[in-house]
Amino acid sequence: MIQDISPKKLNNSYSVKSVNTNSLVVLFKGGKFLLKIDNDKKEISYPLAGVLGLDIHYTYLFSIDDEDFFYTDSEAVNIPKDFSFYDMRDLRKDYLFPKHYVFAAFTAFQLIEWYEGTRYCGRCGSLNENSLTERARVCPKCGKTVYPRINPAVIVGVINNDKLLLTKYRTGFAHNALVAGFTEIGESVEETVTREVMEETGLKVKNIRYYKSQPWGIASDILMGFFCEVNGDDSIKMDEEELKYAQWVPRKEIELQPLEYSLTNEMMKIFKEGLL
Repeated sequence: MIQDISPKKLNNSYSVKSVNTNSLVVLFKGGKFLLKIDNDKKEISYPLAGVLGLDIHYTYLFSIDDEDFFYTDSEAVNIPKDFSFYDMRDLRKDYLFPKHYVFAAFTAFQLIEWYEGTRYCGRCGSLNENSLTERARVCPKCGKTVYPRINPAVIVGVINNDKLLLTKYRTGFAHNALVAGFTEIGESVEETVTREVMEETGLKVKNIRYYKSQPWGIASDILMGFFCEVNGDDSIKMDEEELKYAQWVPRKEIELQPLEYSLTNEMMKIFKEGLL
């Protein structure tokens, strides 16, 4: 999955760090990153603070091993040669290396969206300030504190003997998927599994069991994967407003997603290969 970057390790603990010439910079504007992508070698590079300029405002995001990543949206930067702006679709259409740089983009996207979306206090409208002790925004007028938003969601592999329930969304993502949805207020994640399967396919399920989780920064999600079995009638009553396809697919006929980045794809893969 996208976060599997071992032996490298993400350190996203809050820290007050100073930028230096070798710091990697996530310059983010209009939903796009400033990067250099070598399409022949499939290599990705971030600009260095020493090249963009050290006299502009940077916000520390996180580190991966000994590499520090900082964010800026400053206009007063020196755009280096061979660097261009790329969106998340450009980073997801093919494998790019090193992989931890791709994961860095996913994680940076989530934090930057939070920073940009919390410039002003949601209670009184004052300009927020960064906390000096933790990753938080603090309103200097009314004291309201806000933390990075993480949305809990489930991915559900529904099993019917030697078949798995596959879906495709009506719009957006074009490849095979599993039943998925966000946890509602006052609802456990197991209840989310039951409700989402019923809403999308009209099926009842049993034997719900947790598989694995995944941070999915481009939507600020924490995805929780579950497997379960169909309970009783296996006739599918598809939600046609959300899905264009929902079908029981035999194990050997499952078509996987083109990249092995997602929890959904891993769950389909282990079922296809008989590991479940």
